[in-house]
Parts: sequence; C-alpha cells; structure tokens
Amino acid sequence: MGLTRLAGMSPPAHRLLLVHAHPDDESIGQGATMAKYAAEGRGVTLVTCTAGEMGEILVPELEHLAADREDGLGLHRRGELAEAMRELGVTDHRFLGGFGTYRDSGMKWHDDGHAVAADLVHDNAFWHADLTAAAAHLVEVIREVRPQVLVTYDEFGGYGHPDHIQAHRVAMYAAQLAAVPSYRHDLGEPWEIAKIYWGAMSASRMRAGLRALRESGDTTSFEGMDPDGPLPPFITADENLAAMVDAQEFHPHKMAALAAHRTQITTDGPFFALSNNVGATAWGIEYFRIVKGRPGEVNEDGLETDLFAGVPADH
Repeated sequence: MGLTRLAGMSPPAHRLLLVHAHPDDESIGQGATMAKYAAEGRGVTLVTCTAGEMGEILVPELEHLAADREDGLGLHRRGELAEAMRELGVTDHRFLGGFGTYRDSGMKWHDDGHAVAADLVHDNAFWHADLTAAAAHLVEVIREVRPQVLVTYDEFGGYGHPDHIQAHRVAMYAAQLAAVPSYRHDLGEPWEIAKIYWGAMSASRMRAGLRALRESGDTTSFEGMDPDGPLPPFITADENLAAMVDAQEFHPHKMAALAAHRTQITTDGPFFALSNNVGATAWGIEYFRIVKGRPGEVNEDGLETDLFAGVPADH
C-alpha cells in the first residue's frame, strides 16, 4: 500500500524513493540509510524493477529454482525482499509495473572485468523494455508518493549490469516526465523531484577496508582488489562524492537485510567479512553523488549528512 493511500493519515513530511534493479541491490547500496530514515518516520519507498530471476543461487538445496530448471527463483526472491524490508522497517516496496512485469535480463562478464548483457536475453527482460512504457509505470509511483529525493544508479549501473543501466535510464527519464504538467494526466498530478542522487562507494573507505581485510589475513574477500591499486568502476573518487549518511546505528539492520537475501549473499562472504574486520563504518556509512538539486548544509569534509538537506518538508 502506498504512502499516500493510508486512509485518514497524512503522508510523511520527507519522502525518499529508491529505484533498484533486483532484490538485494537495495540492501547492499542503501540499506542503512533506508533503515535510518524509516526509523525517523520519513517515508521510504522502494521500487524494484525485476525479481532477479537470473541470479546465481548460493543455497544448494534451492538450486532447483534456477532459471534453467524450475524457474522459480523470482518468486522465492520476492519473499527474501519482503523479509529484508521487515529488517529495515520499510513498509512501502513495489515491483515496477507490478510483480512479473519485467524479468531479470541476466548478464555475463566482459574480459575487461565489468558486466554486459548475456548472449541470450528473455523476450520479457527488463533490458528489452520500452523506455517510455517502463518510465510511465514509475511516473505513476512518483506522482502518488511525491518524493523530494530520488536515489538510483549511475549511468553505468555501478558495474555494467544491463538491468542496473536500464534502472538508471528509467528512473532518470521518469523523474523528468513526472514533472511535465501536460504528460499523462491519467497518471496523477505532476510532481518535480527536488533532489536526485546516484548511490556511490567511497574510494578512501574501500581502500581502508581492503587494507584491514588483508592485514587480518583475508586474501579472498573482494579477490583481485588491491588496496593500493586501481579500483573497479563502482568505486567513486572521494572528490566526486556529495553526501554521506551516517547510519552506523542501523548497521545491524543492514546486515540482517543482507542475510535475508540468502540465495544471493552468504554470511561468510565479502560483505560480512568487511563488516567483521572494519566494523559498522564499513557498511553503516553510505555515500552519494548529487545529480539534481542544490546541496544543503555540509560537514567539515564538504559532504551533506542528510539527503533532505535544504529541501523544505512537503515541497
């Protein structure tokens, strides 16, 4: 049920919309921020574009759900997402166009180390979605929820996954269309999102975390990443960061949400290894690049500490 549809209740004064490609992306990228804002009574709406039907299954007893067998992973991951949202305290989470509208496109690894589209892509894959049609689904959500802040991926989707790239395109296009007074009156009253951010990971924080891992004797987590060498494209140079949300208090909630996505993430995997070696700062502080809007008040490092900084409530 949407934030503005609860009978007899006013919507929260501050409202955040996140657009992600698959279940688990949200918990990895902004799980702590989501938990913090939900606990503060701010509106948090998650739109997930696919059910992650093509994901790798890390639980042996669930391998029968794979796309090339029973093809039941998407429905299972729907349940994992619901559990993760309970851990984060988020009650408004939806699938773009409704569950099953768009299918996970799958991916393969390019020789250069980033993801690209797979050789075979399902006809209903999100990568093949008509951009205007997909954006219209999101426009309806934007006009209903009326978020002041939108968070999604950068133009490369972090690491090149076609669904991440498509989610970026849909989110950015929908944000523009939602504000057009003459566009699709049937989708609701126009609404302009005041601030847009792309999720990011701090290069300096990642290097510090990798050093702590290596010094602890862990040479397998984030294998191939050298704390003093080149970093992959999903890591952002600190000078390009605009905001950081310190939600270390909600670090346990983020870890619990990650654990809920058990077909995709293992508790002995790199996310938990980094957390164990660095502590709450590893995943409890989340970073962002600003795309639209004027930055509000900043800290001593020149970073906003609240994504709603400078935005009047109920803008």
